[in-house]
Amino acid sequence: MLMLGLQGSPRLKGNTQYLLSAFLKEAEKLGVETQIVQVCKKKIEPCKEYVVCEKKGFCPIDDDMKHEIYALLREADMVIAATPVFFYNTTAQLKALIDRSQTLWARRYKLKLADPGSKTRRGFLLAVGATKGKNLFEGLHLTAKYFFDALNARYEGGLTYRQVEHPGDMEKHPGVQDDIETAVANLVKPFLGRPRILVLGRENVCRSQMAAAFLQYQAGDKIEVVCAGTEPAEQIHPIMEKVMQAKGIDMAFRRPKGVQEVLTGGPPAFIIEMDAKTGSHICAGVQRQAWGVPPVSESSLEAMAAVRDKIEKKVGEFVKMFQSAPAKTHNQRGG
Repeated sequence: MLMLGLQGSPRLKGNTQYLLSAFLKEAEKLGVETQIVQVCKKKIEPCKEYVVCEKKGFCPIDDDMKHEIYALLREADMVIAATPVFFYNTTAQLKALIDRSQTLWARRYKLKLADPGSKTRRGFLLAVGATKGKNLFEGLHLTAKYFFDALNARYEGGLTYRQVEHPGDMEKHPGVQDDIETAVANLVKPFLGRPRILVLGRENVCRSQMAAAFLQYQAGDKIEVVCAGTEPAEQIHPIMEKVMQAKGIDMAFRRPKGVQEVLTGGPPAFIIEMDAKTGSHICAGVQRQAWGVPPVSESSLEAMAAVRDKIEKKVGEFVKMFQSAPAKTHNQRGG
């Protein structure tokens, strides 16, 4: 599981950075993978209201949102937005990222596509402000609410601190570590104990991506799903994305991964191989199934749709098997 921190302060060693780092370190103690995006160091253009996202589902601006951040926002199980208060809201840099999440909003509400990770994703706010006014964080909470809604993430509230102005104030704040420990434990709890299912393909652009998406969508609250390829390609198959869209499943911003990359998050409890030749040598001894789904030989919508339907059926059978024998599957969990 991945917790993504969005560090929105221009001060890279300030109170916001301290608070976010402490939050992520606490999550790591519980076995969570973490990653920080230093928003102010990224190339993020402000929204220019081209309206392309609402018509076609993508933003034409060529920057780090396109090449990195949209994919991270989709991959993350938990998104932590951290910012100091600037005129009762986020910093301009973080607000640009939030505004550009209109693309994700459009895919959800305009194109009516379901993000496979939407049933489990969570959002959380960390904020510090220099004054002590009772309305100091009202604007932030409202912005966070709608930002996380665009991400298909349930807003779980936040930790906010007043009268934090000077270097080191956050570190010296009484009770902050207890606050963090409690908040992290509550946020992470629903994700703990899920067996990790690794879906293996060859290039990780088509079959394994579809299988992983259907598994996430059908049972993401019960299992943690990762997918990888033994020979990962550069980008997912565009026809695969189209046939999944016909099912209402949004595959945008997914990227192929290699086996070693996904194994850094921990060993799997179960492996699903697209066919018997996929990767039987990987994680020897782990319980597995070979689904007998060979590579798609034709680059047509009809051929891809047939493979999609076969995989969807296999996923339904696997989920039923898992639900009928959860204890056996859980016992396969390693580490």
